[in-house]
Amino acid sequence: MTSEAIVLAAVLTFSALGAAAAILLRDVLNAIIAFAAFSFGIATVWVLLAAPDVALTEAAVGAGITTVFFLVTIAKTVRPGGERLFERIEWRSVAVVAILSGALLATVGSLPAVGAADAPVATSPVTEYYLANAYSETGVENAVTAVLAAYRGFDTFGEATVVISAGVAVLLVLRQEAYV
Repeated sequence: MTSEAIVLAAVLTFSALGAAAAILLRDVLNAIIAFAAFSFGIATVWVLLAAPDVALTEAAVGAGITTVFFLVTIAKTVRPGGERLFERIEWRSVAVVAILSGALLATVGSLPAVGAADAPVATSPVTEYYLANAYSETGVENAVTAVLAAYRGFDTFGEATVVISAGVAVLLVLRQEAYV
């Protein structure tokens, strides 16, 4: 096993533990912190898989903004106290999750290796066009940035508009709740 695979396995284990803690912890604040740790772990996984644009989005939205929204929400609401640290486990739900996870993991072997030259996306005419023409048509050296900012600029702008609108709406709702 290579050192990269060991690091990836460790980060995935950290993320899985964070997800389990977020689900099982009974205290809301602790669950939010566990969720933020899970999201940070997933952002790290994206970095290790050479997808920095996705990692940045996960870190900003998942570990950043979402965590802040959750913390502001519990700060503005009553925090219930509980004697149990963990929620009671529903074993039927765990079984369903385990079966679905097993089915998904069974398909991992049929995926192409990361960065494989014979992967369907790597041999696509669209991919070949972007790689051949991205710099000359856009002046941007990074092909991913060229696709997101130049070729799909309106789409990316639309996505950013939706995210900003959702953030403003949440802030307005939280502000309304403060006056109630």
